[in-house]
Amino acid sequence: MLSIVKVGGRDLEYTLRVSDKAKRGRITINHEGKVILTKPKRVSLESVEKFLISKADWVFKSLEKFKNLPNRLDTKNTKREYLENKESALALAKSRIQYFNNIYNFKFNKIIIKNQKTRWGSCSKRGNLNFNYKIALLPQNISDYIIVHELCHLKEFNHSQRFWDLVAIAIPDYLVIRKELKGELV
Repeated sequence: MLSIVKVGGRDLEYTLRVSDKAKRGRITINHEGKVILTKPKRVSLESVEKFLISKADWVFKSLEKFKNLPNRLDTKNTKREYLENKESALALAKSRIQYFNNIYNFKFNKIIIKNQKTRWGSCSKRGNLNFNYKIALLPQNISDYIIVHELCHLKEFNHSQRFWDLVAIAIPDYLVIRKELKGELV
């Protein structure tokens, strides 16, 4: 459901999602540059809207950053756009995995490019590395971070300190890049 709150004379448009699993309110910005406000089932709408308003500066800055990306990501995830970018995303993923896997030497099964709305990538228990086709539209430091992130899940299927230590081997500034990515997508 699309809603609007007024913040300092500006309209902040968001989509409300109610979650049985969420423990607290959450604000995300999706691939299309849309604000998603997640509300735990037992928390009032007023409470999560106050939370959104308290984070409005960050939201507006993130939306502005999103609009100014060199390769804008606010596409509509259409099949046509996916097909236009799938091959370049696959070539990028294969090339960068080959490069980074010289460091790690992990075994993997397949590299798959998908048209996802909420994920940049994933790693399956079967060793498949899945990536959103939009990695081809990102600045290289961010696409490299996503690729290394998923590659490291082959060894550590979690987000423990051991996992982050693995990521840091190839991407020592991963925390900075992660914050940059969260500013675009969250």
